[in-house]
Amino acid sequence: MNLEVLYEDNHIIAINKPVNMLVQPDTTGDASLEEEVKRYIKEKYNKPGDVFLGVPHRLDRPVSGVILLARTSKALTRLNEMFKTKQIQKIYWAIVKNQPQPETALLRHFILRNTKTNKSSAHAKEVPNSKEAQLSYRTLARATNYSLLEVQLHTGRHHQIRCQLAAIGSPIKGDLKYGSARSNEGGGISLHARSVEFMHPVTKEPVRIEAPVPQGDNLWKAITSPLNPPQGDLLKK
Repeated sequence: MNLEVLYEDNHIIAINKPVNMLVQPDTTGDASLEEEVKRYIKEKYNKPGDVFLGVPHRLDRPVSGVILLARTSKALTRLNEMFKTKQIQKIYWAIVKNQPQPETALLRHFILRNTKTNKSSAHAKEVPNSKEAQLSYRTLARATNYSLLEVQLHTGRHHQIRCQLAAIGSPIKGDLKYGSARSNEGGGISLHARSVEFMHPVTKEPVRIEAPVPQGDNLWKAITSPLNPPQGDLLKK
């Protein structure tokens, strides 16, 4: 596959993950982003033997967008700590059915994960084995039947964005598991990891990386066109 590399240096690499691609190998045997990036590095830099690549965070298979990977063990250790201590800001874009009200809000639920069904449920009050989940959203644009939301996670729970937006009656387009009426072509959902912002784990310079939305999706193109977003730029403050 042709990887869409958003940023690359000696310590980290950022990729715009396609819809419906695994981040890491699983029992399906399907191609994974980790394998593809290792192959890319090996060929580009003519590296002998195994290629080191660390995965400090993940995206669900049907989700697209920016994913940050470590090219060195030093970078991986530092990125793991940065994700754990919330020093990395992640912004998501979601196309949802049914405009949520109000247009901007903080959502707070208690999420209970069902490992057998690989699905989570959101509850207004704490229930046994649940974990508190918070996110903020704001409406960026509207189309005839859908709205574009910008989402910032304050906690990292299983299927959190998908689950919480469905709980307020605004399921993500294509997300059959959480209430969408129809699937998207290709099996993905309209949830996109739009950007990451952080201090570089080695150089300590501020970095912001943005991922263009899926190019072959006409709804993404139509609903984001009024925003005139940058296309895959690396922005340094």
